[in-house]
Amino acid sequence: MVTRRILSGLSISAALSVLLSVTAASAQEHVRLSTTTSTENSGLLAAILPTFEQRFHLKVDVIAVGSGKALKLAENGDVDVVLSHAPELEDAFVKAGFGVNRREVMYNDFIIVGPPSDPAKLRGSSGAVDAFKQIAAAQATFISRGDESGTHQKEKDLWKAVGIIPSGAWYVSAGQGMGEVLLMANERQAYTLADRGTYIAFKQKQDLTITNEGDPALFNPYTISAVNPAKQPHARYIEAMELIAWITAPDGQRAIAGFTMDGQVLFHPTAVPPGAAP
Repeated sequence: MVTRRILSGLSISAALSVLLSVTAASAQEHVRLSTTTSTENSGLLAAILPTFEQRFHLKVDVIAVGSGKALKLAENGDVDVVLSHAPELEDAFVKAGFGVNRREVMYNDFIIVGPPSDPAKLRGSSGAVDAFKQIAAAQATFISRGDESGTHQKEKDLWKAVGIIPSGAWYVSAGQGMGEVLLMANERQAYTLADRGTYIAFKQKQDLTITNEGDPALFNPYTISAVNPAKQPHARYIEAMELIAWITAPDGQRAIAGFTMDGQVLFHPTAVPPGAAP
């Protein structure tokens, strides 16, 4: 009613100007985030982002794909900020000038999971590389993400350490996200490499068991970077930095540490010294 009374006393051009100002003020700002499927499939982003959005009046539009594709979206300027877990690809992304202000956010670990019967007898193997050797020797069905995600990059590192290029009917490249691959592996009673957070989140939907864990080679760190506005002038750099600042500050780190499932912490914050925030 107040706006209507104001408009009635103005010329058409002045009224349009007021209307545009009112519309702009009421429209919510957005920032585009590309990220790995593990942060969405696990439920982490749905749990923590509303706090940020409410505090900063800034809606986060999430695009969840593999880390390789997430970084490519950022490189092309299709998003403003990227959260990923592929260290070598992230190094290259920043070194090429596509990303700036890269910050550590959190970590969890990769695990090798498979059918409870463990046909390749991975339990008792000395580590992840040894487990992959046994999968290949037994030609036990293995489901690969096959999508250039951070998980796929880690898997390729392990095959390289084994010294083979996996192929044959036993090796299946799914081209799917982590949740879909876990369900596929469960259906086919196959092995796969998974991040622990998504495995826990999908535990009620499948019967796969952990066959290998705890190897330092399975460490899984996550970082966040803003798209370089010098490369992509249209990128929302200020908004991206607001998200980076929040998620790496005590409030964001506390939210990550507080995200649990079945009593387990799915992601461990790393931006704030242990014990300082959570």
